[in-house]
This record gives sequence, structure tokens and C-alpha cells, in this order.
Amino acid sequence: MKILGIDPGTRRTGWGVIEPWGPRAKVVAAGVISAPAKGSLEARLKLIHDGLARVIAEHRPSCVAVEDIFFAKHASAALKLGHARGVALLAAANAGLRVEAYPPALVKRTVAGRGRADKDQVARLVGAILGLRELPPVDASDALAIAITHLQASRARAVTGRR
Repeated sequence: MKILGIDPGTRRTGWGVIEPWGPRAKVVAAGVISAPAKGSLEARLKLIHDGLARVIAEHRPSCVAVEDIFFAKHASAALKLGHARGVALLAAANAGLRVEAYPPALVKRTVAGRGRADKDQVARLVGAILGLRELPPVDASDALAIAITHLQASRARAVTGRR
């Protein structure tokens, strides 16, 4: 089972593919799809969609985990994030992949033990969990954290017999 984690954003969308490796997990690949800040929103969304479609075609994940919607201080920022998230969901749906969403606080609790961990702390702990010698960019680390959360949730569901 390969899991594609996605941390959507209109300027930087992080992605990371992991697979179970005994009781742990290992990184297959990770990266960031960067869109120019000065480009139109629709052009950035197309770039994100096309990049995620390439990642899916290359790595053939069995499922996708994405950060759930959260309420931002600025409505326009939340709306733009929603657009990027929608593009990620579309890329997964076009590939026939099941998508699971996880709230940011749950992702942080899963990898850092607390829901208010900062991005640098999450990145360092993702590196430790996955045994990485070099940390990927923060957005890719966030995506890997989302994938780790899905792997842990899947294992917990298998033990309890719940979906």
C-alpha cells in the first residue's frame, strides 16, 4: 500500500508518498509543486492539478490523504486554500483513488504529540519518524505528516475493525 499525502496550497502544494515498512514507514518520494505568486489563480490551480496528476501516475498510490478544511482568520485565504484542496481531490478522483481527510491538529498530534506544534517541529519529527538524513521542504514534510497520520489511522481501524 502506497499513501500519497497532500498539503494543498495555491502557491506551494506539498506532496509525499510513503509505504508501510514493517511497524514503521518509509518514504518513496516527496516534493513541492510551486506556482508563481503573480500567476492567475486558475493558472496556478492547473499547475497544481497537472503536477499532482504526474505524481499519481508516477508513484501509483493506493489512496490519498489530504489536510482537512480548517477555519482561517482571513476568509479569502481560506477560500483560496479550498480551491487548491478541490484541485487535489479532483486529481485523486480522476485516478479513481479513495481520499481521506485529516484535521491539521490531528496530524500534528499524530507526529508531534500535540496539536499546536509549529511547522519546523513537525518537519523534524517527520524526519525522525521516517529515518531521513535530510529533511524535505516544510510543505513536503507536512504532506508526509498527513500520510503518516493516514497510515496510523488505517492501522488503528484494522485493529478495532472499524472503517
